[in-house]
Amino acid sequence: MDIAVADQLPAECISRIISLTTPRDACMSSTVCPIFKSAADSDSVWEKFLPSDYEQIITNLVSDSSLNTSLSKKDLYFHLCHNPIIINKSAMVCQTRLI
Repeated sequence: MDIAVADQLPAECISRIISLTTPRDACMSSTVCPIFKSAADSDSVWEKFLPSDYEQIITNLVSDSSLNTSLSKKDLYFHLCHNPIIINKSAMVCQTRLI
């Protein structure tokens, strides 16, 4: 993509497009140019990769509420990749897939 064209697209548009891909694609797109990096690192992109009920799961089951408030959505995604949360006495696990 011509960088001049990327400069003309609103960041929200680029973020929306990236959010329709995969976490791996989001990470790769962040290397294209500064505008793509900003869009690919946005919470709106990474929230799409988290479970739809991630806020409720974290609020109900994790004593460390900083997971939901202090981490970016991207950092939370990778935290869940490496630290799954056991739900219902191991009947279910909240874990995101590592790229």
